[in-house]
Amino acid sequence: MTTKHILLLPGDGIGPEVVAQAKRVLDWAAQSAAISFVYDTALIGGSAYDAVGTPYPTETLEKAKKADAILLGAVGGPQWEALDYAVRPERGLLGIRKDLDLFANLRPAMCFDALADASTLKREVIAGLDILIIRELTGDIYFGQPRGVSLENGHRVGRNTMVYADWEVQRIARVAFDMARARNKKLCSIDKANVLEATEMWREEVQKIGDAEYTDVALSHMYVDNAAMQLVRAPKQFDVVVTGNIFGDILSDCAAMLTGSLGMLPSASLGAEKDGKRAALYEPVHGSAPDIAGQGIANPIATILSAGMMLRYSFNLTREADMVDQAIAQVLADGLRTGDIMQDGAKKVGTVEMGDAILEALTAHRLPLTDKKAV
Repeated sequence: MTTKHILLLPGDGIGPEVVAQAKRVLDWAAQSAAISFVYDTALIGGSAYDAVGTPYPTETLEKAKKADAILLGAVGGPQWEALDYAVRPERGLLGIRKDLDLFANLRPAMCFDALADASTLKREVIAGLDILIIRELTGDIYFGQPRGVSLENGHRVGRNTMVYADWEVQRIARVAFDMARARNKKLCSIDKANVLEATEMWREEVQKIGDAEYTDVALSHMYVDNAAMQLVRAPKQFDVVVTGNIFGDILSDCAAMLTGSLGMLPSASLGAEKDGKRAALYEPVHGSAPDIAGQGIANPIATILSAGMMLRYSFNLTREADMVDQAIAQVLADGLRTGDIMQDGAKKVGTVEMGDAILEALTAHRLPLTDKKAV
């Protein structure tokens, strides 16, 4: 039996609650696929700072390097907002992404049919929505130098630098083209090439890769401001989208709300393959939701979907990943809802109850015939 090592990083707020439910699904998948998962746990974010004085302990990085895949809950909360920037919880998340070179962030935005009326947009606009946003994750303005706040001519000046090298654009472009090739052979690259030279270079490099290596994929380009408008005007025009770090951060959260709730969106952050192994971190798009932490009412679906992406991309368990997506669709069709996606006539359940229902659907194999996969 194959053994794989999974590192759990529950983090802050509702993180431990939703990770616990996702682990139950991973345990089910291990039994279904005759694979063995060995788990380890480590600290990250605010909980790590409280315990050891840093949001990103060395022990966490060492465990992450050894793991076959990582499942993270959430980081952050108001109790840590007054900390120095260098030790805020978010530095732990940014640090592990950088150290593991997790350059490719995959964020699917899918509208389950049962939740088509939960969005603030009209049903006909978002019903059947299935977008994959691919965000470059280790470059751009979040990591560029110089950065910081300085005193210049008697005034405080804040500075951040948007910077990309051609090889960074080329590698994320290839990931996006490969994903598009496996879906509907349609890719839209988002930039601001009419204003920012860094993204003008981005557009040129993406086009070169398309012309040289992916002539079977229809490539288009769009300015980020127009893309934001188009996401809420006609989101189904998109299939796979690729963009830089800051634009991807904003657009993926915009796309998330098309589905009705941030609590429904998973993500995967992938590194380059080295010696047959690829670093990978999976996490829900939502935050730590400190206002509901510990109450047992958080929505675990995004984290469970993230675990499904782990099965698909890290362990090649496509059948089990499909079953996770379909079991969630079945539970939603049965009318179960956590508070964030509650609708008239539905049954309100808590975190554990939702996990129970998804496990029951998986075990019973009561799967729908119509919903598409999340990715």
